Amino acid sequence: MSFNYIGYYSLIFALGISLIIIYFCYKNFLNIEIKFINKITSLKFVQLFLIFLSFFSLTLLFVKSDFSNQTVYDNSHTTIPLFYKISGTWGNHEGSLLLWLLVLSLFLYIFMINSRKVSKNYFLITIIIQQFIICGFLIFLLITSNPFNIIFPVPKEGLGLNPILQDPALAIHPPILYLGFVGTSIIFSSSLAALSTNQLDENWASQIKKWVLTSWFFLTVGIVLGSIWAYYELGWGGFWFWDPVENISLLPWISLTALIHCILVLEKRKSLVFWTVTLSITTFLLSLSGTFLVRSGILNSVHTFANDPERGIFILSFLFLLIFFSLTLLFFKIPNISKKNLKVDFYSKEIFILINNLFMIYFLSVVIVGTIYPIFLEVITSKKISVGPPFFNKLIIPFLIPFLIIMGIGPKLSWIKTKFDKSKLLLVLFFIISLLISYLFIKIINLEGLYISVLLISSIFLILTTLKDLVSNKILISQKISHFGFSLLIISILLNSILSSEVSTNLKVGEKFNFQNGVINFKSLEKRSESNFDTLIGIFEVVDKKNNITQLNPELRIYNQPNITTSEADIDISLFKDKFIVMNFINNQEYFSVRYQTKPFMIWIWISAFLIALGGIIGLIKKTYEKY
Repeated sequence: MSFNYIGYYSLIFALGISLIIIYFCYKNFLNIEIKFINKITSLKFVQLFLIFLSFFSLTLLFVKSDFSNQTVYDNSHTTIPLFYKISGTWGNHEGSLLLWLLVLSLFLYIFMINSRKVSKNYFLITIIIQQFIICGFLIFLLITSNPFNIIFPVPKEGLGLNPILQDPALAIHPPILYLGFVGTSIIFSSSLAALSTNQLDENWASQIKKWVLTSWFFLTVGIVLGSIWAYYELGWGGFWFWDPVENISLLPWISLTALIHCILVLEKRKSLVFWTVTLSITTFLLSLSGTFLVRSGILNSVHTFANDPERGIFILSFLFLLIFFSLTLLFFKIPNISKKNLKVDFYSKEIFILINNLFMIYFLSVVIVGTIYPIFLEVITSKKISVGPPFFNKLIIPFLIPFLIIMGIGPKLSWIKTKFDKSKLLLVLFFIISLLISYLFIKIINLEGLYISVLLISSIFLILTTLKDLVSNKILISQKISHFGFSLLIISILLNSILSSEVSTNLKVGEKFNFQNGVINFKSLEKRSESNFDTLIGIFEVVDKKNNITQLNPELRIYNQPNITTSEADIDISLFKDKFIVMNFINNQEYFSVRYQTKPFMIWIWISAFLIALGGIIGLIKKTYEKY
């Protein structure tokens, strides 16, 4: 039997098992036995196997270049290297949804085998909600996005894979990102189950915290990998462009970050219950909203997979159904949620966590408005606008300053009430040192701008306080590493934005371009052929004021299928400054447009981002996080 039929019927049988599990859970809701739990766990394993078999079948179709399959025909070619044939499985709309479904099913199975000791009603409701989500994605795949549509007669060649997707970083970026997105579904289902059974307490917080940290870790790594890919592949020379699809991944990350801190308060002080459950619901709905926007044709981005509004309508309807259900349940259960007030001093850990959570909700709102507003404006007025860095910088930077200061002070405070002693005086000393360092830096580089100057002061203050925490003791090491990583990220981004430089010119082979900081010499041009593309390699020498010579070799790749030309930047990476060069064709084939940039502290941006993620994974494997 063809793998097309194996993959398709596996999905149908998986849908049938979902309905059976939902029915059995409902039927046995009040009479739960261990034997029954074992049976539905076994059924869940069969469903997981069927979905894996379907995904494996699609992968084999890509590896074999079986163009009888519509998805393979649209996204592959015989000349593509094997690695990209495999990654092409999820580098498209249908395959990405199938991978999403596989992770969704895997996470539910992990939850089921690791949650035998929890309340049985809570256990069953979580399964029912999660299976409902799985059903939704299965129906979506089978009706609107079947990965196993058959073509006849069979074409001899496929249309090929988008060249910008033929990159190692982007090959692993989507699966890791999906692990983060899909992990939020367990948080969503378990929060609604706990809400239904009145179990939103510190025990539930401890149980769900591992899923929050897992999702947050994978989402962080996924975003960073996407950012690294955009830096060297798209030729823009930056790491974040407020692209709508970039924003879509950032939204649940911000929500998850706020949720982590709420869970800490719920664990320790049995407070912020409403905040915790609301953020748990919101985070998954933001993840699902991103799926709708990316696959609806509404957003125009290099990251989008589909341009089919009908598919978007299905996901939107499913999203509204989940929103209606979760908000209705929340409304009726609000009276049962603990209304315990935070009877604490203003200078306490609880209050500072709450204040910074309010800031994060504000940042979340800004990103939502900046992403969604152009869509509504176009629908209402037919006018197209783009919302870019100026909008986000103007609304975020002023509020980022108090956020950083509070972030630096908060971990030093105690629960309930803080007694001021000599250790707290260090905060005053660190602030004075931050002022002095900032003043010297501003004088050296002639920095102008009040916001940037104050942001520099608050960034240095945060990095000093977190560095002190990091080296003082090993208690709360996960939290300290993440906070230090964030402080390093802010200061690295700030210095990068202040000290970056760029020059552009048109050159032909043999010409030189003199600029303020050196000379660009276009020495020669080499031609080379690969399996699925021809490439022109520019040989450039960049000589700086100190006569240091750097050779850079940007490329222009002409792919055979699809017939697309891409620019591949070359980057000389060093500890404190990247040298970035990219070239492009212009109408006069003799000349090439050349753009040269210096990007200080780029490597520290990547290091700091991975430090943030490292704190999350340490929090998963150590119990120090629980002693916050």
